[in-house]
Parts: sequence; structure tokens; C-alpha cells
Amino acid sequence: MNTIKLRQIAMNPSLLKGAAIFVAVALVVGVSFALREQWLPQAQAFVASATNAKAKPEADSHGEADAHDAHAGHDDGHAGHDESNSLELSTQARKNVGLTTAAIELQTFVRSSTIPAMVIGRPGRSEVQITASLGGRVTRVYPIEGEAVEPGQPLFDLRLTHEELVQAQSEFLRTAEELDVIAREIERLNSVNVPGAIAGKTVRQREYEQQKLKAVFNAQNQSLLLHGLTQEQVASILESRTLVQGVTVVAPAHSQNGYAQPPAHPFTVRQLYVKSGQYVDSGAPLCRLMDYDELYIQGRAFEQDADELLRAAREGWEILATRDDHSQQSEVIKGLKIVYVDNEVEPESRALHFYVALPNKIVHESKSADGHRFLTWQYKPGQRMQLRVPVEQWPARIVLPVEAVAKEGVEFYVFQQNGDHLDRVPVQVEYQDQFSAVIANDGSVFPGDVVATSGAHQLQMALKNKAGGGVDPHAGHNH
Repeated sequence: MNTIKLRQIAMNPSLLKGAAIFVAVALVVGVSFALREQWLPQAQAFVASATNAKAKPEADSHGEADAHDAHAGHDDGHAGHDESNSLELSTQARKNVGLTTAAIELQTFVRSSTIPAMVIGRPGRSEVQITASLGGRVTRVYPIEGEAVEPGQPLFDLRLTHEELVQAQSEFLRTAEELDVIAREIERLNSVNVPGAIAGKTVRQREYEQQKLKAVFNAQNQSLLLHGLTQEQVASILESRTLVQGVTVVAPAHSQNGYAQPPAHPFTVRQLYVKSGQYVDSGAPLCRLMDYDELYIQGRAFEQDADELLRAAREGWEILATRDDHSQQSEVIKGLKIVYVDNEVEPESRALHFYVALPNKIVHESKSADGHRFLTWQYKPGQRMQLRVPVEQWPARIVLPVEAVAKEGVEFYVFQQNGDHLDRVPVQVEYQDQFSAVIANDGSVFPGDVVATSGAHQLQMALKNKAGGGVDPHAGHNH
């Protein structure tokens, strides 16, 4: 039977060709299998090279994934985070935490010393005492306590009852009348043109009397000024030929309070000492005005801080002030300068005072029904502050708000934004005070990374609760 089949195949050309191909393939397979240790490694290397060449354009389409070795694992903005160290917050949760974010930037960190302080008025400038220039009875009080008054605005009306002042005015007015009489007499004598009718001796006597009265008149004029009358009031006595019966006390100009150029702002009536109908002597206090336009912050440093304060004053370094109101959003006042450092140390407390200029501004204005005006200033004497006095500067540092760093045991963390997630990243804190934290530039985070600048502690607690590590609310309570 086999012989018959072989004879049929030999007589059929197509079958003969197929058999030859089969034998050749079998021979090639057998030889390849026998030599596999020589060609198989080379073939595997070729396939791997082709696969890498194909994957490279895809990687380029997503950016330089390996451009920065430190960012390995963060090639995609929404991937690469570890769920156990990552949070995804809703919009409401972000608002509840008060979450804010910012890109990291290298900056110069100024290490500062925090010193307690208090807002005070400028000695000799902020407080103005208004006194009675003349003795008399108060007939009208214009302002009320707390009211704002402009320079030149009336404050009090006084009716003059001082006997000495009344007598001085009377004598001054009588001398003025006598001078007028003598002047007319001399004019009449000089108008007579008849020779020998009037002796020259008579004219000279009248002129001599006139000179003596002028000397008395000038002395009486100065006496009235010393009694407290103004030159305008003395001139009005001469013009009207009547005595001054009352005076109006007005708010002083700012130029009288140490200003070279009077600023455009009012005083505030801090305290009234008199009331209508009250009798006051010359020099008696009537009221106390306050000028809140510029104040001082009085710092209370230790004796050993003197060199640092002098250096900050000498270098003109910026002083920061924070209101000591114990709130999370305490106002920070920037751009302040040290005016001077005191030359004495308090013997008992050993405190060294220094003073920082504090510009002020009006934040509210109102009027009463009867027209009295009231102002509210932003800063007020007696407010407690904290001054941050620069000690040294560290350039090229990663500086974050202290609220951006969470601590757990010996570890510090920041939360880096990764798409819709916030990834917890361990960092090294080189320095920390109550306001800022200096992060080591060691590759944990980089300039340009966006991190949470507030609410790190709340984020840390949320992450622990997510992992099931939250604190048992009933721990420590036995029922």
C-alpha cells in the first residue's frame, strides 16, 4: 500500500513539491532548536529595543517624564499618589478648613525676635491740654466728650470777671482817650497862624505829655497781652472803645502741636473738665484733646536685646507688628521703623523700651442728631501688640506659614496639591516660630510645587480618620 502511495506522489508534481517543502521546514526547525542557545538571547534583545523605541514617542507626548528625578512618580497630575497619604476634599470641606494654596518660592527668611508691645500716644504731641487763658465764668461748652473737632473750632465761651483784668482794660481805654485828647490839642495849637499868639513852650509841653502817655499806653498794651488777651482783642478795644466782656476758646492749630505743615485731620475731645456756669481761674484746665493721626508702639525688650535693637534701627530693617487679639487672622502691620531706643533700663523690671512709629487712619465716621461728629480710628492707645524685630537673614529658603505644616511625633508634613487630591509629603523643618516654618530644600518639595498654606493640622486629622486611626471620642470616659 505504501509503495502504491509513493508511486502516486511521484507521478503527481504538486504532491511532490509539497512534500519537499515539508521536509525543508522540518529540517530548519530541527537545526534552530539545536542552536537555540546561540540565537535566542540576540532575538530577545532586539524585541526589547523595538518595544522601547515604540514607547518613547508616547512618553514624549505626556512631557519629559524623567526631566526631574525628584518628581518621579508624579508624571501625571492626577495619578501617582498613595491613597493612604492622599485626600480628596469637596468644595464645602475646603471652605470649612479655610484651605488656601500657593506655589513654593525661594525667598529670604528673616529670623525675628518677638517682643511684647503696646500702642501709646506720642509724648508731647498726641495729647493737648486746653486751659483758660483768662479767669471767668464758663457760659457755654460747645463739644461733648468723644466728639471730633477741627482746628479753630469753638470749644468754650468765657465771661471775664477777673477784677484785675477789668481794671487793666479800663486803664488802657482811659489812656487811649487821653492820647486822643492831647493829639487834638496839639493839632489845634499848630493850626493857629498868628505869630506870637501861642507860646512855643505850650506846644512843647503838650508834645511831652503825649510822649509820656504813649509810653504808658504801650505798657498797658503789653499788660493786656500778658493777661491773656490777643492782639486782635486789644485792637477791638481801641476800635469799639468798649471792654472785652468775654472770650471764645478754640481748638489749636496743628502747627502749635509740633507739626511743620498742619495735616488735615481733626482732634478728638478725650475729656471735659468743666461745665457751663462753672468759674475758672486763669490757667485752669478746660479739656483734653487727643491727636490720633500718628501713634507709637512701645516695645518692652530685655536688657540683653539692646544690640539687636540698635542693629535693626541702624540698618533700617522693617519691623512687623501683629495685634495681640488671639485670633487666627491677626492683622500684620508691615513697613514700620524703629524711631529710637530708650537710653535707660527700668530698674525694677529691667525692661528696655523702644518706640516704633505707627501711622493711623479713620475707619468709621458718624454724626448724632444734633450735629456732633464722631470718628473711630483704626489703632488705639492701650492696644496690645507683638513686634517682630529682625535678627538675621537667611537667603534662598523655602518659607511657609506655620499653618502649612502638620506635626505627628517627630515627623513634619506638608500637603502637596496633586490634581484633585492633596498628598501628604514628609519634610524637614529647619526653623519654626509662631508665624513661619523654614523647610529644608532637600528634594521633598520644590519651588513651583503647589502646597496647602493653611489647615495642615485639620488635613492631618482627616487623613488619620480616613485610615481608621482617629481618636475614640469616648476614650477616657467610663459609663
